[in-house]
Amino acid sequence: MTNSQVHSQQEIRQAFLSAAAQNGLQINNQIVEINESGMDFLVAFVTDDHGQDWVLRMPRRNDVWERAKYEDQVLKLVGKQLPLDVPKWNIFTKDLIAYPLLKGHPVATIDMTAGGYVWKYDQNDLSHVFFDSLAETLAALHQIDHKTVKEAGVRVKSADEARRTFANNIEEIEQHFQIPNQMAERWNSWLSTDSYWPDHSALHHGDLHSPHIIVDRNHRVTGLIDWTEAEVADPGKDFVLFFALFGEEKLQDFLKRYEKAGGKVWPRMKDHIVEQWGAYPALVAKFALTTGQESDMEMARGMIANWNVG
Repeated sequence: MTNSQVHSQQEIRQAFLSAAAQNGLQINNQIVEINESGMDFLVAFVTDDHGQDWVLRMPRRNDVWERAKYEDQVLKLVGKQLPLDVPKWNIFTKDLIAYPLLKGHPVATIDMTAGGYVWKYDQNDLSHVFFDSLAETLAALHQIDHKTVKEAGVRVKSADEARRTFANNIEEIEQHFQIPNQMAERWNSWLSTDSYWPDHSALHHGDLHSPHIIVDRNHRVTGLIDWTEAEVADPGKDFVLFFALFGEEKLQDFLKRYEKAGGKVWPRMKDHIVEQWGAYPALVAKFALTTGQESDMEMARGMIANWNVG
């Protein structure tokens, strides 16, 4: 680590300590673990003077505040509706969000130096308990009543509106990024083929990758974190990163578990999820256009140029 990186880490650490103190949270300044992997927030894991572990989040950009207010509404909704833990924000200001650390562990974390996931348990040796409990969690989430969701201030889109949103986003990024012909053809084929798409929408988490899934020592899913992307829209979105991590065969098995748990499937659901993964660079590009930061634009350009569309 360079001197400038050390200085940056020290500044971040001090900013967390100051913000916590200003909000009445007295933490042990010897136990501060910084995580910079998030795109919207800097995160610190700390312990207060009473031994309680906390998660602290500081926004990276001004636009994050509106997204945070939205996430607060989502958390209040799902906290009442789901039989699992979600963050309960004890401190919620423009400078700091803080909540007691959920019990359990993320099934994986991101190691920025290694450039990938570090699994709490062997990815290839996760028990059926993990897959069954995750399927049950998604089935319960996707069945939450849309009227209840809307009354909570959370976005509600019909199946057609969700599909149009995908199409509009892709049309927008095609105006700002150079999309390889093969990629553009695949995206347009997916968007224009009715059989891929569901005729229903559902409340989804929207960013269900491994660091956001909390499990106990038996691999049972006990909580979900980071709900910024949640909305009623395409239910397939909650399976895309599962496919990326576990492949098509395990996805097919997982969809059977999801259906058994009460989840609603359709004939080409698996194919739709695979195609949605093929369009994942479009989501990253849309995020880059939202932030306007050159580093995010470069990340999106690199992903688009190097994505294996199969």
